[in-house]
Amino acid sequence: MQTLRQITPFAKEALQQTLRVTKFFCFLHVTNTYICTFAWGIGPSMLPTINLYGNLLLAERISIRLGKVGPGDVVLVRSPENPRLIVTKRVKGLEGDNVAYLVNPKNSDEEKTVIVPKGHVWIEGDNKYNTRDSRKFGPVPYAHLQGRVFCVLWPPEDIKSIGKDFQ
Repeated sequence: MQTLRQITPFAKEALQQTLRVTKFFCFLHVTNTYICTFAWGIGPSMLPTINLYGNLLLAERISIRLGKVGPGDVVLVRSPENPRLIVTKRVKGLEGDNVAYLVNPKNSDEEKTVIVPKGHVWIEGDNKYNTRDSRKFGPVPYAHLQGRVFCVLWPPEDIKSIGKDFQ
């Protein structure tokens, strides 16, 4: 019985610390799933908006859930070609929009127009010469959108806000 009395304060403290850690991880999970998330943007498809060698991006998830994403927004999208991959692209059109695009910008000026179907978005990379986007795989279901990127956090020389404008 004496041993139990000696262990009880330690057990209470361990339980309290475990609850604190559990609450912290629950907070992180809810924040990452429903409010905002971090992502690495790597590769040439979004040059010059996102660095070729990678930028740490901050994306909010609320706009996606409220349907407040519009043309010009940079978004995180689950790739239709490889669902385990999240890619960063710019929204060019929403359902019902007519979107004109260059079929093969490297070799010709041939332009096609497509009407974005209901429940889909048209996404393109900022670097039209080196990107895999809706020009290759067509409109993407709105449900594939994961977040709207609004800020570059890293590296320090690239810190900036990302809006709808693309030069």
